[in-house]
Amino acid sequence: MFTGIVQELAPVVAIRREAGITQLDIALSAAARRGLQGGASVAINGTCLTVARQSEVSVGFDVIAETMARTNLGDLTVDSQVNVERSAAFGDEIGGHRVSGHITGVARISAITREEANRVMRFEVDRNWLRMLFHKGFVALDGASLTISAVDREAACIEVSLIPETLARTTLGTRDVGDRVNLEVDPQTQAIVETVERLFLDPEWRRQILP
Repeated sequence: MFTGIVQELAPVVAIRREAGITQLDIALSAAARRGLQGGASVAINGTCLTVARQSEVSVGFDVIAETMARTNLGDLTVDSQVNVERSAAFGDEIGGHRVSGHITGVARISAITREEANRVMRFEVDRNWLRMLFHKGFVALDGASLTISAVDREAACIEVSLIPETLARTTLGTRDVGDRVNLEVDPQTQAIVETVERLFLDPEWRRQILP
């Protein structure tokens, strides 16, 4: 589990492809690598990946083709910056919201409004996800926990307002119109929406769970 609080920006130092696997090597800081074990989970742009190898300067991850196709990890090049978050430990402060690292899909930036030091970003999203996205609800974008400031259901868009701290500490500070970001809907909201939908739309399922 993750909290959606990005711990650092780190550069991609190598990308290799072989036997259907993409190997990503990322130069995590010494602080981020401290105590990191093989097999541990790390969120890269919000995508939960498993540590496959380590060197004195980088951490390597093996990424299957499905993940590369369904996230913006397939857009990365050497020197790309990525958001990094180590998995949460028991007792850690939950500064954002519960994030699973299982990406719902990608959203495309359709507009950026600059308001003095702040920015409002507008994202085009798949209409099917709008069922789980609400004004003032949680969303994770490239792994960063954010609050939705507006939902335009007719245009299938959401907006988030970003403070300077978020812009400085995450990839969102360098994103531009047309860029793709990883989106994860709030898992609790998804569970509630899908349960209610099945309760009302699936009579057979309703008969199985109700007395």
